[in-house]
Formats: sequence, structure tokens, C-alpha cells
Amino acid sequence: MIRLIAAFVFGLNAIAANADVAIQELTTPSGINVWLVEEHSIPFVALEINFVGGTALDEDGKRGATNLMMALIEEGSGDMIAQEFQAAREALAATYEFDSYDDGVTISAKFLTENRDQAVALLAQAINQPRFDQDAIDRVRGQVLANIASSAKNPNRIAGEAFYSAAFGDHPYGSDDSGTVETVNALTQDDMFTAHRNALVRSRAYVSVVGDIDAEAVGPMVDQLLAGLPEDGPALPDHVDFGLTGGVTVVPFDTPQSVALFGQAGLKRDDEDFFAAYILNTILGGNGPQSILMEEVREKRGLTYGIYSYLVPKDHAEMWLGSVASANERMVETLDVVMDQWSRVATVGVSQEELDAAKTYLTGEYPLRFDSNQAIAGIMVGMQVEGLPVDYVIHRNDYINAVTLDDVNRVAREILDPEALHFVVVGQPVGLETTE
Repeated sequence: MIRLIAAFVFGLNAIAANADVAIQELTTPSGINVWLVEEHSIPFVALEINFVGGTALDEDGKRGATNLMMALIEEGSGDMIAQEFQAAREALAATYEFDSYDDGVTISAKFLTENRDQAVALLAQAINQPRFDQDAIDRVRGQVLANIASSAKNPNRIAGEAFYSAAFGDHPYGSDDSGTVETVNALTQDDMFTAHRNALVRSRAYVSVVGDIDAEAVGPMVDQLLAGLPEDGPALPDHVDFGLTGGVTVVPFDTPQSVALFGQAGLKRDDEDFFAAYILNTILGGNGPQSILMEEVREKRGLTYGIYSYLVPKDHAEMWLGSVASANERMVETLDVVMDQWSRVATVGVSQEELDAAKTYLTGEYPLRFDSNQAIAGIMVGMQVEGLPVDYVIHRNDYINAVTLDDVNRVAREILDPEALHFVVVGQPVGLETTE
């Protein structure tokens, strides 16, 4: 029997106007925790699974293995070759997505209620019995190599690789998780089975289900999906400090417009000041109301089409990043304005008017994220991974509204550090050189 641990009800207009939707926290017969939202008005189910670890678990010399492995899961399983598997999925009108990133691998699925048993059985086959046929490996490897070649000509990707390499060195965060031409070409079928065994483990699985299914059916379904996976995997990477100090790194690239990725150390998602920093970032360079950086860099000076900043609390490192593109001859001015505003906000803070506008935006846009069953499933998995309580959705806007102007300006003084801000610029910026 499934054990019902807790259920919290919150108002949510995403599925049906003025409906109350209950998040149920369940444990399956085999011990897997699952979050469920029942919604029986539409006859389909959305499923989201996140396995913590991700491409950071690539073994030494095998960079790109997890990325390639996840791209191959749908390329044949059990006794089905790739074409047979795709035909079976299409016949069921089911959708499966298999993705990887540095801190996790994700599996998303959508299927009709009437096809649930067959769709789940096919997905379970893909998860537990991948074939990794050599012809599929060669075909998908070619796609990965094409993407790597394309990235080598993309200024934004070049900036990202240079920035993360300098910031994190030999840590997995320091290299592109797609791998290099050399490492990807060297990957074997055995490497795919090893990557699968390392990345998809039951003890690191977080599962959410939304749609036309009840609590009694969810447990056996999830157990069927994860039944053949190992219980434990290799150790996760250690925490790594942000390794860049203030300065500029110029990466020459033939283009009329330079791009810059800039950043400093950030803070953890569970830091008591995270909400204050989150609001501060919205004011400084986030989406929503006109940000300070957008106003100063674009509107007043016309230096760019867009500039943004964002908090990046990874599992093993924390950053506060930003990005901007500008004409080669105007990049120096652009960076000067960014530095000036970073310094000004750190020194004098923001206004009550700016804080109120940010709160209005953040509390108003939050319910809009819950616009589909799949979106809700993804949000719930994200909450689980971050260790947030099941009632977080009830109180999230309260957390935003509880932040005071003193909180935001104290965080600005304590965390924003213009002297530590490092810029990686890709292009041919006039008058700008790498600093030591």
C-alpha cells in the first residue's frame, strides 16, 4: 500500500479556474518518494523524474559520456531497435524526453490515460533496458560532434567555456559536458552502460506526477519505471569555490560584436538571504520591471539590445552572473557602466519604489508558471531537488513580501563585489585587453 505522508492544498488557476489542487506526498511500495497532483478533468498524465548527479558524474577521460548516453536512451531498448521503439511510442501518442545537465539527468513523459499501461511499459523498457546499439551510438555521436563544431563558432558558447574553465578548473563544472571531439570519439558501448549505471540510480531519483491518475495507481507505476535501476551510484563531486578574481579575459574572435559573460561568487539556494538576493537581482538585472542595468546600458546609452544578470546556485558552487553583447568599439564603455552600477548598488542600495515594483512583478508572475501539467510536474521535482517543503507554493509569495528594504540593501553591501567581478569577452573589443 502507498503511505500518504502529507497533503497540502493550495489555490492554483493553472489547471482549472478557481480550483483547489492538492499536492500529495507519497511513498511507493519499494520506498520511492513521489509528489502527486490529481487532475481528472483532462485524460492524460504528465511525469517528471530527476536523478541528481548528472554530467558531473562523467568518469575521468570520458567527458560527454552522460550527455551521449541520455541522447541514446530513446534509440532502441529491450528487443526493439530505434525505429521500432519510435513507431511504438508514436502509436501510443506518448511523448518522452531525456535530458542531461551538470547536476542531474531528467526524464519527462506525457501520455493519454487510455494508453497509460502501454506507455509506462514502453518507458520502463527504455529506462531499464537501453540497447546502446553501435549504429545508434555512431549516428548520435555524429550529432553531438556537429553540435560541438557549431559551438566552437558561437561567441556565447566560447565565452561560457572560457569562463567556466577559468572559474572551476579540473572540477566537472570547468568543462563543457558535451565533451570534446577527442573524448566523444573515444566513447564506447561499454562507456554508455557505465554512464547509465552511474547516472540513473534509485536513491537519487525525485519523481512528480500530475494528471488523470490516483494515489493507488502512482506507486506501482513509479516502481515499474525504476525497478531495474541500481540503488546507489558513485560519490557526487565535492563543492568547489568560484575561482575567478576581478579582471578581464579577452578571447579573440572575428566578429563585429563582442559578447561578455561576467560574474562573481554567489550564495546557496538555502541561504537565509537568498530571497533578498533574488529580489535584488530582479532590480539589478533580472526580468520583469525595467532593471537598472537595462536602463543604464540600453535605454540611456544604446550600448546593447539586452543585458541580464541572474543567480546561479548550482549543487556544488554558487555564482552571480550576467551577460551582454555590444559593438566592438563600445564594449569598453559597456563594461564601465556595468562596473559603475554594480558598485553604486553595492554602496547606496536600491529604493523602496524599486523594491515594491520587483515584489509586485515576482508575486504576480509566479502563478503563471503553473500553466500546464508538465510545468507543474517540473516545478514539483525542482522543489524536491532543492529540499523545499511541499507547502512552499503556498508561502513562496509570503517569503517575497517579507523581505524589507533593509534586507535587500544589506545583501547588496555584503555580497555585490565590483572588485571581484570578472568579465570574459569574446570578440575584437577595441581598447580592451586581458588583465592579470
